[in-house]
Amino acid sequence: MINSIDGYLDSLKEALKGCDSATIQDALADAEEHLRTAIDKGLEESDKVIEDDILSNIIEKYGTPDEIANAYRDIEDHIKPVLSRTQVSNGKSIISRFFGIFTDPGAWGSLIYMIFTLVTGIIYFTWAVTGISIGTSLIFLIIGIPIIILFLYSVQGIAFIEGRIVEALLGERMPRRARFTDKNVKLWDKIKNLLTDRSTWTGILYLILQLPIGIIYFTIMIVMIVVSIANIFAPIAHTIWDFPIIQTGNFEYYLPNWLLPVMTIAGFLLLTITMHLAKFVGKIHGKYAKALLVSE
Repeated sequence: MINSIDGYLDSLKEALKGCDSATIQDALADAEEHLRTAIDKGLEESDKVIEDDILSNIIEKYGTPDEIANAYRDIEDHIKPVLSRTQVSNGKSIISRFFGIFTDPGAWGSLIYMIFTLVTGIIYFTWAVTGISIGTSLIFLIIGIPIIILFLYSVQGIAFIEGRIVEALLGERMPRRARFTDKNVKLWDKIKNLLTDRSTWTGILYLILQLPIGIIYFTIMIVMIVVSIANIFAPIAHTIWDFPIIQTGNFEYYLPNWLLPVMTIAGFLLLTITMHLAKFVGKIHGKYAKALLVSE
């Protein structure tokens, strides 16, 4: 028999074993919020009621851990990230699958994410370094500790927002709700939970690493896209405006006419490869983000 909320959560976590880690985090947060809120409401209505009796009645209405786990499995089977559904049909030919990448929303989502990671990387890195620097420099003063605590809470908030971006653009299942914070827990216990939470520190690591990762993503994608487009349209400019392909001082080099279509084809192939690379990297980054931003 379950006689505590922590016992219920442990049983629910055990029942959800094998499910996605983000699903487990959401299920535990939902269950804890529902149980604690219902118990507080029950105690407010009657002071004579024993908390264990309230909990048993709440569980009877809410559902046992096994029932809730099965419900979440059913939900996850029907509600998945939109871009995670974009699977290339195995029945198509290799050529169709290769060039069909341009109709794959997952590839476009990954491309957008990789390009804009430079912007988010700068923001995340600046916030992380500023928070760490100010907090550690003032740690021996009274004001230093509150700054560090607020900074760590902000990291969890940013991690949640980043998780929503990752799910929206990369199709990787991430937590869809913030973790529940019990208002009845003492301040020191809240701070202790914050400091002992693995995702707090891995979240800081994620924010710091996002800048160098963003620089790499942005550089690779922009270079490949620019080179691809240049190869596609250079022959057109060469033909219409008589632009040389290479010009150094008085030396000008014009491609022979038979090579112009080859450049266009090569540019289109490179652009296609760029889209495949973006989708591949997007999948890897989604797994990486989940590993650092989702609690175990």
